[in-house]
Amino acid sequence: MVAKGRTDIGPPHYEEMLPQIIKDNYGKWKYFERIKPGVLKHVSETGDELYTVRAGSPRLLSITSLREFADIADKYCNGHLRFTSRHNVEFLVDDPEKVEPLIAELEERGWPVGGTGNCLNNIIHTQGWIHCHSAATDASGPVKAVMDELFDYFKTDDLPAKLKISMACCLNMCGAVHCSDIAFVGIHRTIPKIDDEGVAKNCEIPNVIAACPTGAIRPNPKAKSVSVNEEKCMYCGNCYTVCPSMKIIDPENDGLAIFVGGKVSNARSGPSFSRLAIPWVPNNPPRWDELVSAIKNLVEIWVKNAKKGERYGEWIERIGWEKFFEIAELPFTDKHIDDFIFSVPTFRTTTNFKYTK
Repeated sequence: MVAKGRTDIGPPHYEEMLPQIIKDNYGKWKYFERIKPGVLKHVSETGDELYTVRAGSPRLLSITSLREFADIADKYCNGHLRFTSRHNVEFLVDDPEKVEPLIAELEERGWPVGGTGNCLNNIIHTQGWIHCHSAATDASGPVKAVMDELFDYFKTDDLPAKLKISMACCLNMCGAVHCSDIAFVGIHRTIPKIDDEGVAKNCEIPNVIAACPTGAIRPNPKAKSVSVNEEKCMYCGNCYTVCPSMKIIDPENDGLAIFVGGKVSNARSGPSFSRLAIPWVPNNPPRWDELVSAIKNLVEIWVKNAKKGERYGEWIERIGWEKFFEIAELPFTDKHIDDFIFSVPTFRTTTNFKYTK
């Protein structure tokens, strides 16, 4: 029998899963300390202490890995753990004597501890070729390659500020590409290839037309199909989602664009959108060498030149976008001028550009 006001639909209420120390001190936490990369100490008004140990993990996890996490939590945390929005797994420890043994076991099993303080956070990303049908690139592959190159920044907290990198495999952006310090997104550069016979036989044409956010698709009565206005197409792949006969994937022209300067934080300056830095780099699996090199360069110039406490976009705003392009040794091209008629202003809608030399 279900209790009054409750049902058996959906997950249990989150309060049922909280550790007892959190239940006892709910709303009473006074402050927290960063003990070292990956370890936080939370202190309550009652004097109780809770330690959070953060380990980086992939977004896509096997049952074997989940069971391993559960076994570790049973051993050190009375079965309590949680996952963060950036795919980390955090173990909640109420006994300080268990913190170092927990860290040692995590590291021994290959789960790196870090990602807190002024460091590189775990990279959040989308599905990529593993699952998404409209992806312009993979997600797990390039994220793994980039994180391998930047791994030391995850393990240290002496960066100018926190560094958040995000990745999305197409313009629909299931990730946080629009508001991250550095972000890369898979992009299509050619309009869908229309199979008129397939559209006529397999697709609901009104749905295909309605799926286009820019009104680029129109009926083609003669072929009992549709046509695409290339000037209006933004290469998002929404039409392919509802009609597989409008294939947008193009191995030669698909690639990635890199953005910089976004953040959600309201500290020091308000939230800001990411801005285009590199319009296109090629898809070169399995290690995406061009992408990794470009991201590494963008990180290193920020580490070298930013003041303490400056997020990526705050550093750029201080020195100016012109100076940023010079330091990064990036060309400023027509692709950086936002002239798409269906887009709100983002970077610049003018050709005015003040070089510093």
